[in-house]
Amino acid sequence: MSYLFAAYAVFWGLTFALVFSIWIRQRRLERELKALQERRERPTEQ
Repeated sequence: MSYLFAAYAVFWGLTFALVFSIWIRQRRLERELKALQERRERPTEQ
């Protein structure tokens, strides 16, 4: 029975790590997209 508990613990630990990793990458991409949109909207200075 302890192996079953260990397997579930590892599974959920990896699942949370994956979700956290995806969340961090999405936040980074949203910041980059916002910066690109601001650069595009800024008038060019020549």
